[in-house]
Amino acid sequence: MGPLGGVRVVELAGIGPGPMAAMVLADLGATVIRIERPDPPELGIKRPLEYNLLLRNRKVVALDLKRAEDRTAALALIGKADALIEGFRPGVTERLGLGPSDCLAANPRLVYGRMTGWGQTGPLAQSAGHDLNYIALTGALHHTGRAGQPPCWPLNLLGDYAGGGLYLALGILAGIVEARRSGQGQVVDAAILDGTAHLMTGVHGLLGASILAPERGLSPMDSGAPFYECYVCADGKWISVAPLETRFFHELLRKLGIDPADFPPQSDAARWPEGKARLASVFATRSREEWCALLEGTDACFAPVLTVAEAQEHPQMKARQVYAEICGITQPMPAPRFSRTPPGRPKAPSTPVSLESVLAEWGVASVLQSAGTPSRAAGASKP
Repeated sequence: MGPLGGVRVVELAGIGPGPMAAMVLADLGATVIRIERPDPPELGIKRPLEYNLLLRNRKVVALDLKRAEDRTAALALIGKADALIEGFRPGVTERLGLGPSDCLAANPRLVYGRMTGWGQTGPLAQSAGHDLNYIALTGALHHTGRAGQPPCWPLNLLGDYAGGGLYLALGILAGIVEARRSGQGQVVDAAILDGTAHLMTGVHGLLGASILAPERGLSPMDSGAPFYECYVCADGKWISVAPLETRFFHELLRKLGIDPADFPPQSDAARWPEGKARLASVFATRSREEWCALLEGTDACFAPVLTVAEAQEHPQMKARQVYAEICGITQPMPAPRFSRTPPGRPKAPSTPVSLESVLAEWGVASVLQSAGTPSRAAGASKP
């Protein structure tokens, strides 16, 4: 099920953005095989397999890619794939004998997706890093936070998942479309650095037009303005308002019992602190629930600041069926939506299945005998 039904992807096990890209493709119907090490390294953040939701919706096989027989099995799968995902440092797959030249020789139509933080080239290419470092170097982190306070980051959503995983998935899909036209594969060099910088395209325009200040917390959408802000309520909970357009801002003021003519002009940045203080005093007089009753569903551009657990119970989320419980764990359903080829319900993360069964499904079962690869029992190791 899903619009990517029939697309085959091999994923060389990694963490963060690579699995995110693989999950997105699998959620939309692609058949993804994840190749794990027989003894995967321990991560700093440990959790039971069933909670590693980025690994949902695909089968897993355990292969030691340093062994010739296992590389042969991996190349057999890659030979039948539309795309490959790898997230090692530059040069690692080349040393394993699974670099672009090796894989494209086995499958000239292959889209070879490479996921790194800094990119395949440049002075930092071989350096370790994580989401926070990459968004710091693009300027995105500098503009996230309040005036006079340290930078603040949105979990690892901006770099790893948006600038990294989603750009890799997009690049792979673009590569597959082109390969089906030309008959030729290619390498997709997806770097979190590049993707995050690309997400900042609009910000560069705002900076160039002097709409966004060089320092954080002084501009319309980075906590500088009263009309794009979060406010605390009488019960200690928070709400958000974002009426950027004048007519929506005036709607908010009228709902609050404030005459727009008696409020600091929306465009007068010098009076933003005054306007913010006034709105803060008003919102502090009622509970979040009371403000929801008054403002939610209006053109005041309002929403309560919910916890993840609260979001799962919100009527809009329930109406859209944004979440589902899968094997006892509530999690987001695939996005976006498709009218004719809707994706199926995700399946829980899997322990390794037998290599023989996967090779048979992909039509390369003879590889086992020709390469002398020993039998691999299902569940022999866990990711």
